[in-house]
Amino acid sequence: MMATYGFIGTGNMGGALARAVCRTVSPDQVFLTNRTAEKAQALAAELGCSVALDNGAVARSADFIFLGVKPQMMADMLSDIAPVLAERETRFVLVTMAAGLTIADIQTMAGGDWPVIRIMPNTPASIGEGMILYTVGKGVSAPERKAFLTDMAAAGRFSELPEHLMDAGSAVSGCGPAFADLFLEALADGGVACGLPRAQAMELAAQMLSGSARLALESGKHPGALKDAVCSPGGTTIQGVRVLEQNGFRSAVMEAVIAAYEKTLKLK
Repeated sequence: MMATYGFIGTGNMGGALARAVCRTVSPDQVFLTNRTAEKAQALAAELGCSVALDNGAVARSADFIFLGVKPQMMADMLSDIAPVLAERETRFVLVTMAAGLTIADIQTMAGGDWPVIRIMPNTPASIGEGMILYTVGKGVSAPERKAFLTDMAAAGRFSELPEHLMDAGSAVSGCGPAFADLFLEALADGGVACGLPRAQAMELAAQMLSGSARLALESGKHPGALKDAVCSPGGTTIQGVRVLEQNGFRSAVMEAVIAAYEKTLKLK
């Protein structure tokens, strides 16, 4: 199916997903709107797509309507467009990326048992390296599901989860980039402390993380086995691992994921 895509909200995630879909479909099939009109206009100029008059215009015509607003703003936004959705005679799918809001929550706020796809993307989607979790509501047809996954493929890797696990998954892949960036910065800082120029330390650390992640994905090996392959007996790496363990590195990362998950539950 030749689908059209409307984005209500072009912030970090909405903008990243709009960029992704414009790499797959013609930009004239993509429409943007944002509370700050200048932001939508700037992105539309970059991508070659169009700015919609308002949220109602997106709700009135797009096949896939991306709800890229913060969870606390969702109810008001959906109540505004609910009458437009109710008047539609053509099919549409709501796509929500709001943390803590279920498909049932979105349907209630939108005033109807509309088809909904719930996604939890992350910031690397902006360069096509995202990890996008998704769950498909019962009202979404097989062709709609296929079109969505095909047209959004440029955002990165998609993984389907049952809805009750979406919040847990998001605590890993949605919040994870911030945790990874902290680790990246710390690695580079360590290199600078040892005498490396800042830019080169950052390059070394970033490529190392990127390559290590790809090796884990493509080899399918357990990370413990990959770690063991670097740790020679009596060598330098095992001493660094010892210090990380001494300072509770793994426990701190686990607690960060759990804290993010528990906060998500409180958003409901």
